[in-house]
Amino acid sequence: MADDGSAKSQSLWPMPKFYFQVKWDSKVMSFQEVSGLDAESQTIEYRADNSNMFSTVKMPGIQTSGNVTMKKGVCKSDDKFWDWFSQIKMNTIKRLPMTISLLDETGAPTMVWKLVNAWPTKITGTDLKSDGNEVAIESIEIAHEGLTIENSN
Repeated sequence: MADDGSAKSQSLWPMPKFYFQVKWDSKVMSFQEVSGLDAESQTIEYRADNSNMFSTVKMPGIQTSGNVTMKKGVCKSDDKFWDWFSQIKMNTIKRLPMTISLLDETGAPTMVWKLVNAWPTKITGTDLKSDGNEVAIESIEIAHEGLTIENSN
């Protein structure tokens, strides 16, 4: 009997990226695309005055995360983005926890990205074309104060 790969597929094959969920505080929201889930460590270069090497030593510095961009279709009377964005008043924006989960075929989270103290920095409305037949898409750019990743086993 030939091996159809089903036993190996649970751990061998990469996950598809089209089945995901975004929790914005406690609300589940639907998005077409999420990008910018990255983290980086700045590099510190140092050379002591008595070093016999003619190069610097590189050390990890402050960790940073980029902004996360989310895109969704424009729905009638849906202005959640604009309501949240309009709350920005001299550093008094409501910062929310956000959770982005990559789901398996049963809907269970397999990889989870958590954003700490997320808030909107930019909203881009849809472009309008009189001869277009695409869905109207708007995007929101989210700044945050930290990104953690959890893997489910």
